[in-house]
Amino acid sequence: MNIKNYLNKYNINPKEIYQNLSYDELHNHEIKNNEVEISSLGAVVVDTGKFTGRSPKDKYIVQADPSSKYVFWGKVNQPISEDIFEKLFTKAQDQLNNKNLYVQDVYAGASKASRKSVRVVSEVAYHAHFVNNMFIRPSAEDLKDFTPEFTIFNASKTKNEEYKEMGLNSETFVIFNIEKNVAVIGGTAYTGEMKKGIFSIMNYLLPLEGKLPMHCSANIGEDGVTALFFGLSGTGKTTLSTDASRKLIGDDEHGWDDDGIFNFEGGCYAKCINLDAKSEPEIYAAIKRDALLENVVLDEEGNVDFNSAAKTENTRVSYPIYHIENYEKSSQGGHPKNVIFLSADAYGVLPPVSKLSPEQAMFYFLSGYTAKVAGTEIGITEPTPVFSACFGEPFLPSHPLVYADLLKEKLQKHNANVFLVNTGWSGGEYGVGKRISIKDTRTCINSILDGSINNNEFENFDVFNVSIPKNIDGINPDILNPRKTWENKEKYDTKRNQLAKMFVDNFERYGDVVEKLKTYGPQI
Repeated sequence: MNIKNYLNKYNINPKEIYQNLSYDELHNHEIKNNEVEISSLGAVVVDTGKFTGRSPKDKYIVQADPSSKYVFWGKVNQPISEDIFEKLFTKAQDQLNNKNLYVQDVYAGASKASRKSVRVVSEVAYHAHFVNNMFIRPSAEDLKDFTPEFTIFNASKTKNEEYKEMGLNSETFVIFNIEKNVAVIGGTAYTGEMKKGIFSIMNYLLPLEGKLPMHCSANIGEDGVTALFFGLSGTGKTTLSTDASRKLIGDDEHGWDDDGIFNFEGGCYAKCINLDAKSEPEIYAAIKRDALLENVVLDEEGNVDFNSAAKTENTRVSYPIYHIENYEKSSQGGHPKNVIFLSADAYGVLPPVSKLSPEQAMFYFLSGYTAKVAGTEIGITEPTPVFSACFGEPFLPSHPLVYADLLKEKLQKHNANVFLVNTGWSGGEYGVGKRISIKDTRTCINSILDGSINNNEFENFDVFNVSIPKNIDGINPDILNPRKTWENKEKYDTKRNQLAKMFVDNFERYGDVVEKLKTYGPQI
């Protein structure tokens, strides 16, 4: 079906259709439409307006069969009726009608056995640019027979003024109709809604095929061995997986099928607040023409002030993965030997690195502890402790145990080691202590990946009862036990016990289903 007929099928009659434009063509449209500024680095700069982060309270899933029996309904997955969906879709259709529309056809998933074909429709050129950056671009041959399995209609310029009558949260809406294979966005121009929307759909579809979708980054060493880095936004997935000595598979979203690990995406979406060319040279070098900077501050000469949070703490840059010099061209890797859980501990309690038993791995995976970084979501203005199941609860349509059971199965089958790495604070809680340096974290990570960490003597970390190394070459040994970094040891013990209780209280939500796993968490 040609693209005009495809859009007509959805009651959209566009003025002009720009389908699968090249970067140069999109660049010209962005300038012509006055959507961008040009930075001195060559990357374009956009302002996404009021929304500089996701709006999770405005995300809904149509409650219909058969998908409803697989969806874990609640605060994350809010139900919406088919009737309200149709009303909101009509608003989006009205907005997109008689407009110049940009259509990008892409894949989610580098594995041919597991990938899904996706079409994104928007009236904003930089949205098409973002999609081109972030997803896998089909070859010319693939495009000849391209048929979308899922479509996003991004009507960012429309608003739902009837939201109160509909019982919704605001004028903004991000809605998914799984039966119709459609998502509709309205009221927000934040590009991350498209990225995480497709991630949510992959998180619904793949477990039905026995495949594990993961909120993690991945890289591969010269020995051909893959490593995974789980974590929420701001915990260091992009930074720590982008390593000159290892090939980057991807920085955020992956699947694990019978053949191994595969990237969902064709690009990276890095936080760039306080970005420094010395500490993160690969990411800094990736910011050039075809990269897309969001909500950063420019001076009159077009120089980027990466330290400015005048618009948001959640300044971002998207770029095609090949902007990273050392990337894995297949976007795939074998079954991992090491799996790393990243937590930015705002309390300064957790050690920089801990080795987990298989049972502890399940406990900490289901806990998903970290600190939300300022600006990642609307209303978050400073690091806030949070428990996010599977290190990605906002994007999980199904119950967390679905993903935990799949992870357990794959860890056991492929005999992978699991480590918990704290990229947060040391020497005191947020506001008192200091964030653990990237250099020290990288040293811990490198010792995991080269296996040298296993040559050290380990000791038990009180209350949490995880194993921590006494020494790692290149690191002050006192840093490895966080209690030693606090001036007031009694305050540390109090804060440690408070955090331990938070873990215990959070795990109560799983009830008797995982009762045995509680014994592998903190013991107060």
